[in-house]
This record gives sequence, structure tokens and C-alpha cells, in this order.
Amino acid sequence: MPWWFFRRKSPAVPSNSAPPGSDTPEAARSLRRTNAVTSPDNVDGDQRRYLDEQPYLLPKDLQEVNRLDFQHYVLRAVLHRNYLAPIQAPRQILDVGCGTGQWASELAREFPQANVIGLDVEEAKQQTAPPPNYRFVKGDVLKGLPFPDHSFDFVHQRFLWTALPLAAWPRVVQELARVTAPGGWIELLEPGLEAAPMGPTHRQLDAMIKELAALRGLDGEGTVTASLDRYLWEAGLSQVQRQVIQVPFGDWGGRIGSLLALDFREFALALSGVATKRFQLSPQQYQALLQTMLQECNQLQTTYQFVAAYGQKQ
Repeated sequence: MPWWFFRRKSPAVPSNSAPPGSDTPEAARSLRRTNAVTSPDNVDGDQRRYLDEQPYLLPKDLQEVNRLDFQHYVLRAVLHRNYLAPIQAPRQILDVGCGTGQWASELAREFPQANVIGLDVEEAKQQTAPPPNYRFVKGDVLKGLPFPDHSFDFVHQRFLWTALPLAAWPRVVQELARVTAPGGWIELLEPGLEAAPMGPTHRQLDAMIKELAALRGLDGEGTVTASLDRYLWEAGLSQVQRQVIQVPFGDWGGRIGSLLALDFREFALALSGVATKRFQLSPQQYQALLQTMLQECNQLQTTYQFVAAYGQKQ
């Protein structure tokens, strides 16, 4: 067994993962957690911490840790599970850009026979009682994954449009394929970056976010989302499938719509410091734009979409 896999321990007890209908309390608790890495790196006027040497668009601090956990519960409610690929009984699982490690920890509990690794540029949250078959590894997929070829049965990556430069995506997916074992699966999930219908304030805020992304070399136009299945085909995978998941956005859409709108609100507020500076707005003006946009979504009954793609290594 390769050196980077930890020793097998006694199997973890399968988690009593909350069913899709019970995500709201968990999500709410995620907004109150305090065990995050908060060492200084680059702090803006809103006292949000950013990584100096990464193209990551969002902060890396306690508030963002809480939002990422909240986002995880929202996505789990949307998908009704943690993944879509037809995996059976994987023995080695890798989550690239694992964030808080919540997804990887839940997979470790769902598959207690598997070794599960979460990889990110830093450990965002130190878990108090991680599953015995979960391990965090520090690494940067842009510099190559620190694992041998054909190591994993299931490789998962989601919502990295805010972290990976647009030009890097084809080689990143090639790197995911390199560490995937024959017969193993890769799954990618990204937001569509488009909503419909969009009111005028929504379009204004959308254009601002896209400009902030483009300034860092990130994808602000949805190119990545439109290309997920192509990246997998070009990396040599077969049985590639693409799924578009339509979701209501706003209180008009019930629990899921409200959760998604709240997640977007926290995402947009995380950009407040850089957005107000770039577009010469006061924090109050920026928050007013955001509030008006959310009202428009309710009035127009806006829907949003996520795109998932998965394929099998031959």
C-alpha cells in the first residue's frame, strides 16, 4: 500500500446522514462554528482573509468555512445525496479541493471500508472527531497531485471555478484521470453561472462577479461548466454523462430555493470588500444591490442550474 495511505483502522460506524428534508438545522449550525484556520495572509478592509499566492476568488477565513459547510448541506439537499456517479464499493476515494472536509467525511462514513483523502491548499477546519478512515493531505492540484498513478477508485471535485484558472482546467482534469484507477470514476460539479429570468439588478451584480473572476484569470462566463463532459472525454474517460440540475432560486421556491438564495447572499457578501473597491461602491450600496437582486428573483421566480459530469477510467 502506498506510503500516503494511512493504516487501516477499525471500521467507522456508518453515519446517520440526515435525509434531504432535514438539512436546514445542520446548515444553520454550520454558520455558527468556530474551529477554523484563521492565520493572517492578506486581509481586506472588511477584515476578510485571502490567500496571497492563490487565484482563489473568495476569502479563506471562519466566515467562509461556515458558508462552505452551509453550501455542502444545500448541495446535498439539491442532489438528494453526495454524488451522482454509479460507484459501487470504492476502496480509495479522493476529494480534490475538499474545503472543510465535510463531503469527504460523510463519504468516509458511508464507505467505512474505504480510505478517504481530502486534499486542499490548507486545512480549513480541524475536525474534532473525524472518521478513522479519513485523512487530510495538503496539496495544490495546480502543481500536480502528490499521489501515484491509478491510486483512487473515485475522484471527486466540485465548485472550483472560483479557484482554478480557466486555462488550467484541461490539464487539471488530466491530472485527476492520472490518479484514477482503471474502472474508477471521476465526478465534477460546477454552478451554471446563469439564472433565468434575470432582472436588471441581477444582471448588474452578475456582471460585477464575472469581472472580478476574470481579473484573476478565472472563468466568469460559464465556459468551464459547459465543458465539463468534454474535459472528461479529452482525458480519456468513457461512459461520460452530463446532468443539468434545475433549482428554484429564492423564497418563492420553498426550502431549497430559500437555502440556495441564502448561500448566494453569503457568497456575494464575501466579495463585498473587493467588489466595493473595484466598482467604487459603499458597502451600503453593494448590500442594497444584493437585496434588490434577491427581491427580483422572487418576483420573477428565477431558477438556477448546476451541472454535473462523470466518467469512467478505462
